[in-house]
Amino acid sequence: MSPLFSPFTLGPLTLKNRIVIAPMCQYSAVDGEATDWHLMHLGNLALSGAALLTIEATAVEPEGRISAGDLGLWSDQTERALSRVLRSVRRHSDMPIAIQLAHAGRKASSHVPWEGAQLQTVEQGGWWPMAPSASAYSPAEPAPRAMTELDLERVTQAFANAAVRAHRLGLDAIEIHAAHGYLLHEFLSPLSNERCDAYGGALANRMRFPLQVFDAVRAAVPASMAVGVRVSATDWVEAGWEVEQTVALAQALRARGCDFIHVSSGGLSPLQKIALGPNYQVALAERVRQGSGLATIAVGLITEAEQAEAIIAQGQADLVALGRAMLFDPRWPWHAAAKLGAQVQAPPQYWRSQPRGMSALFGDVVMGQR
Repeated sequence: MSPLFSPFTLGPLTLKNRIVIAPMCQYSAVDGEATDWHLMHLGNLALSGAALLTIEATAVEPEGRISAGDLGLWSDQTERALSRVLRSVRRHSDMPIAIQLAHAGRKASSHVPWEGAQLQTVEQGGWWPMAPSASAYSPAEPAPRAMTELDLERVTQAFANAAVRAHRLGLDAIEIHAAHGYLLHEFLSPLSNERCDAYGGALANRMRFPLQVFDAVRAAVPASMAVGVRVSATDWVEAGWEVEQTVALAQALRARGCDFIHVSSGGLSPLQKIALGPNYQVALAERVRQGSGLATIAVGLITEAEQAEAIIAQGQADLVALGRAMLFDPRWPWHAAAKLGAQVQAPPQYWRSQPRGMSALFGDVVMGQR
């Protein structure tokens, strides 16, 4: 059997293969509410043959959105809008669906990427972001507001409330976003966390708020719902957050009942220096997996079937996540299965697309002709 197409148990969730669709912001919500774009986008990906579909970074409060177009799950209205999308998607796909719960911190109130992705000031119609400390992402930007303890309590509760809504929607897993320079990552990194209280300074203090959020989410949903965390394993900046600190965080998460860790990197500072290339983050995932024993998802410039197969076969990660590659080729798992001699699930309406002469790519396909 192809390692990439072997089943895997992710906490309480059984997956048919090792391919995860990474969360990818669409910047197409209205007041946090999912739209017809999300129905088209998620419906398309739910037919891809991957094992798990992860809904984009979904803000737990309005001020936690990266942009005004971000998806949210903080109210009955945002829950109803996403429920409409999910009901339609699930009529035609049994693929498990996760959601990434997020707060953008000091990177909130930004223009959408195709409009430059720069901070949108209050004068331009944005809002004043908050962060662990009054330290801006870029020297060209105004400083965010430093969070008070009341802010910490409110945001923690917002994550828990969103988790309850996610469970009520029938979602299968929650991924807490602690990567890419957003709020929880900002608490972890000494480059963005300059606090002098119990939430800043030593590693244990910097981990305190992200772990507090994890505990609140884990307690808010039953054990039948998988809960994991996405992390940036390194800031790629000297004296910043790095992989051995990530291992310590992963160990603490496992002790608290975390089901998986999704290992990315960067996003905290414009000073980052990343040598991009195929598998450039896989060694980070491998180190976190070895050091923590958590089920680990590797991500980042994984584009070829043989490449993904090798990552699983060599034990560098338990699952691989694809983002941009899946946008470019929404049938990537089909094509990977064809290359690796494996089978993949596909709707019967598409069975006729199986190339002639290929044996059972979609299982026991029988197509009549009229």
